[in-house]
Amino acid sequence: MTRTIVVGFDGSEPSLDAVNWAGREAALREATLHIVHAVARWTPDVLLVPEPSGWDVEAEAAARRQLEEAALRARAGRPHLPVTTDLAAGSAAEALIAAAEGADLLVVGSRGRGGFTALLLGSVSRHVATRAPCPVAVVPQPRGAGAGTAAGAGTVVVGVSGQPGQDDLLDFAFAEAALRHATLRAVHGWLHPSAIAPGDMQPLVYDIETVGEQEALLLGQILAGWREKYPDVRLTQHVAHGHPAEILIRASEDADLLILGTHARPGPLPALGGTVHAVLHHARSPIIVVRT
Repeated sequence: MTRTIVVGFDGSEPSLDAVNWAGREAALREATLHIVHAVARWTPDVLLVPEPSGWDVEAEAAARRQLEEAALRARAGRPHLPVTTDLAAGSAAEALIAAAEGADLLVVGSRGRGGFTALLLGSVSRHVATRAPCPVAVVPQPRGAGAGTAAGAGTVVVGVSGQPGQDDLLDFAFAEAALRHATLRAVHGWLHPSAIAPGDMQPLVYDIETVGEQEALLLGQILAGWREKYPDVRLTQHVAHGHPAEILIRASEDADLLILGTHARPGPLPALGGTVHAVLHHARSPIIVVRT
């Protein structure tokens, strides 16, 4: 079966950065890159202002030219990369979710314009990250030469909460590290001692050093089986007392990739956990959110 990576594009420079990153990911995975552009529709700020004559035709023509530019950017240095494009109608979030059906990864930029405005800060990002049928990558704006390189043999960071239900996240993280021949750094931040069983009461007073040792032991137990499944992946552990979001943001500063898990929550409105939402705002490396 053909592997596919989908990337959202709106003509902005940040979305071109996302296309370039997605192109490297597609080449790394020997996958097809599928670029999706949601056409801008006339949305006047003043309701009495009519739509200009020929707006739809001109907007579509401009979007197709932008898609051609994006495809050229994706193939730069990768002339044999299979690239397909799609000009979608409707909301950006729904267009991306539909296009990502059966894909390995959905990629978006951290900033945009038009249909992809506020992907990181508003309801669109939450909708995509919680409803997409595959992992979602958010690519920040470049921070310097070599930053966020998809194929770099550096470090992949995975945030481990210590709670049950993270098997999909850890399997994905180990596989990504193996794919990149990178070190996997498992990061666990804690504010209070972990609850081992349902109904456990948190102590009001505790020794930070002692609890830190217990949290490190817990993380080692969680990772034990994965060391055996991926013996060729170099694994390191980092446990720190503090807010998990702050610890993960710091860990992203020298990482090639940060991988986070989020629980799928039922209901009509998509919801991201507070830690994931905060990290999406401030992380320095590309982030992949995996639904667990």
